[in-house]
Amino acid sequence: MKLPMDDEYAALFTVGQVADMLQVQHAFLRRIDAQQVVSPQRSNGGQRRYSRAEIGRIQEVVTMMDQGMSLPAIRRIFELQHELQEITRERDELARRLAGHNRAAQRPDPT
Repeated sequence: MKLPMDDEYAALFTVGQVADMLQVQHAFLRRIDAQQVVSPQRSNGGQRRYSRAEIGRIQEVVTMMDQGMSLPAIRRIFELQHELQEITRERDELARRLAGHNRAAQRPDPT
């Protein structure tokens, strides 16, 4: 049986819990949400809820900011990383299809 805590994308953690875990201010979490750097899900009551994946992303943001990067620059890096993942996925799918096509083309003709 899979529990919600097993899902790294399950939005389980409140702003206060994340702020305590990462030793950041609540305002920082609101700011990175407003800047669309990390956008948590919302509960039915409208409260931010963070997943383990988003907490990891916030840790990356903190590290990048410590290195002097701005939030718009960090957001752009994340966007480019996402685009690269999509392009890589498409490339892998095309390579798989090409390999299948090549295998089919190399089979002897049964006629």
